[in-house]
Amino acid sequence: MNYFRVQVGIFLLAIMSACSTEEVKKSQDGSQFNSIEQLGEALFFDANLSKHRTQSCATCHSPQHAFIDPRKNASGRAVSLGDDGISLRDRNTPTITYSAFTPAFMLNEEGKYIGGQFFDGRASNLAEQAIQPILSASEMGMPSKESIVERVKENSAYVAGFQKLFGDHVIENTESAIHALGESIAAFEKTEEFAPFDSKYDRHLRGEYEMTEAEELGMTLFFSQQFTNCNICHQLKPTPIQAGETFANYEYHNIGVPINTEVRKLNGFESDYIDKGLLDNELVEDKKQKGKFKVLTLRNVAVTAPYMHNGVFEDLRTVILFYNKYNSKSKKRQINPETSEVWRPPEVLENISLKELETGPALDDKRIDALLAFLKTLTDKRYEYLLQD
Repeated sequence: MNYFRVQVGIFLLAIMSACSTEEVKKSQDGSQFNSIEQLGEALFFDANLSKHRTQSCATCHSPQHAFIDPRKNASGRAVSLGDDGISLRDRNTPTITYSAFTPAFMLNEEGKYIGGQFFDGRASNLAEQAIQPILSASEMGMPSKESIVERVKENSAYVAGFQKLFGDHVIENTESAIHALGESIAAFEKTEEFAPFDSKYDRHLRGEYEMTEAEELGMTLFFSQQFTNCNICHQLKPTPIQAGETFANYEYHNIGVPINTEVRKLNGFESDYIDKGLLDNELVEDKKQKGKFKVLTLRNVAVTAPYMHNGVFEDLRTVILFYNKYNSKSKKRQINPETSEVWRPPEVLENISLKELETGPALDDKRIDALLAFLKTLTDKRYEYLLQD
């Protein structure tokens, strides 16, 4: 029965991806790549780099949906479906817009871990990150680096492109070929397509857009620690309201997110499994990092639901209310509006960043709505239509 389900799933996914795969092939036939970015773009959209040839990087990071996974599965959209048609991850697929601005994983002068790719920083940079999903059994499923290189060699345009851009012999060595593949995809992810800085917020700073009263109030609240705790973690520039703000300091925090019990029932993880977050990073041994996850950009946050590292919240307003529960004594604020029940306990009870979470006063509905209005202004222009959904 399981074998039948796998085969049916693979067949259906193959049909869904056939058109996009064929388009990639056509774009490469008889052509040369003139830049690493062009080569990376082709690789990013190529489903042949997955075991069953059904899934590309773009499958889980769709350019039409702010580079998140728009597909629905048994988990809703909390986590992504793998190339085999049945595997589900335990973590949500985050947007990769503006990810090029994430610093390399490191322990900074203050003794805090910052940066790196993925929720636990296990890939130091974009090039390293690009390879891991291809090799992940529950994602693109390729069994080895050698098998990836063999898939690359199937495409003569790829071979010519690798040789032209990285050297004549790059494709002959597995490690050098994998390095070139990762660098190519990373180069594409560093292009303006992923970080146009053209949201209403950016246009407002340039004098091209006048914010509404609610948006203006939300911006004032966001950048003022007197009224909220938002910018403690979601402001990179030393002075607020500057161009080029990515709305993340890339630190790691445990904010008390509960287990997504629905996902755990589906993905086959052991009942006592605990996602340790940063402590799962092989470079981290400090137990005080257990349960901490990287602070992500708020760019496009209004169109990249569901939220948190495990996709446990469906609505952005719910996320704001979740933060607000730490500062409010109101019984109403201790209820999750999505479940109509008390907020479930944190997955990891220790190491919660209470100092940051308890900064600032409780928020009334007007201020919560204003923050929501402001967060919507961080949506790239090309995705503003998604706000209507």
